[in-house]
Amino acid sequence: MHMIADNRSRFDVRAYPGRFLRYSQGRVAVAVTYMRQWHDGFGARGWKIDATIGDPVIIASTRETGNRIPTSVFVHDVLDHYLSGFGISGHRSEAMALVQLSRRTGSDPLPDYRQMITEDILNGIINGERMTDFLPAGLLEILPANIAREHRANTDSMGDTAMSDREVIDYLAADLGRDRLMDVLAEHFLAIGVAGEPHARSSWSLLGLDADRKAAIGLAIQRLLERVDARAEHNAIENMKGVISIHNESVGFSLFEFDTGESRYKLPVIEDSERV
Repeated sequence: MHMIADNRSRFDVRAYPGRFLRYSQGRVAVAVTYMRQWHDGFGARGWKIDATIGDPVIIASTRETGNRIPTSVFVHDVLDHYLSGFGISGHRSEAMALVQLSRRTGSDPLPDYRQMITEDILNGIINGERMTDFLPAGLLEILPANIAREHRANTDSMGDTAMSDREVIDYLAADLGRDRLMDVLAEHFLAIGVAGEPHARSSWSLLGLDADRKAAIGLAIQRLLERVDARAEHNAIENMKGVISIHNESVGFSLFEFDTGESRYKLPVIEDSERV
């Protein structure tokens, strides 16, 4: 996929390979694959967007929604990540996609930000970049002068005095305290997420989709997924390839890659009258 210049998490949806996504006349078709058990180290049952197959951190997901959000992780991956022009994995991508999820469902992204900070960032784990590239300027200013200087020089390889990602976080936690550092990082995640909103809206527009109908489209895909996934599970299907078709007025699922015929399942997109 073609990345937007100077950003590792934003992509030009028009440049997605044709084997993964096609769009024309207001119809978007996304290639997906189902496996009863994925041989990817996780062994989960469920669905993946074909563009994510091979990504070592992507786990297959099913129709399950959890308690807080009315749509599944798979719907989140399709609408809030892929069609919004964001990477499927990575902390920046997730920061932006969670704001899209919030706009679509009314969910609060802060608990998820705090979970990522607790599980990953505070342990020195950052996806796809150095910790000093991810942190906001206010935190970089707290670091020792030589570390901040090397960061500003934007060197590809840090010198002998460089801190590891874990050492950077440990230094900041010792200076600010863990709770204050958590708050600053959560604010940073939210700022990244909000800054990605114009790109998401533009991506949907380029695909011929109405971003204002994202909530209704998400609920329609969830209803569709519940039918298809339940049938795959009930019939103990080992694997199948299919296409999710998305219009502003309807969504559909058909077997095989980019089938031009009538969808096996097709549901209307119905506005949720209770959603503001």
